[in-house]
Amino acid sequence: MLTLALLAMASLPAVFALLFCYDEILDRMVCGWSEWRERRRERRTIERLDRAVEADALTRDIDLSAFDRIDRRPLEQLAADLRRLGGQRLGGPGRPMVWHGALLQAYDDRLRLACRALDITEHLGELDGVDQEIERVRVEGVLHAAGLSLPAARAGHWQRHR
Repeated sequence: MLTLALLAMASLPAVFALLFCYDEILDRMVCGWSEWRERRRERRTIERLDRAVEADALTRDIDLSAFDRIDRRPLEQLAADLRRLGGQRLGGPGRPMVWHGALLQAYDDRLRLACRALDITEHLGELDGVDQEIERVRVEGVLHAAGLSLPAARAGHWQRHR
């Protein structure tokens, strides 16, 4: 009986703490359960989206470790450069031919970097003239299909003839 009385006296502070703080303890338990439910719902939604767009199939052939290289320019920066240079390339006439040639060279360099980053085969450096123009249009289309929005690759966009 003495042991039971000592046990009751030792657990009395815990009982008082439970009585005075039960609302806070209950609130923490409810919040924790709600957060767990929300995380679980988000994970299920992401899994459903992955299955719907077949995300694994899109990234299966891409070596993701190549994106961690220090010397690699960020893909977002390459896309912004391509949009800026592409807009200038498609801009109106009136620029010197040297400027236009340098602009095309810079644009092709960015296309090559974007292709290298996404492991897309390109032959821009090997071709010239009309063949290079055709390859440029092909590469723009492939990059557009990979998710890069380029001015010349948008559907319904007409280029001006020089």
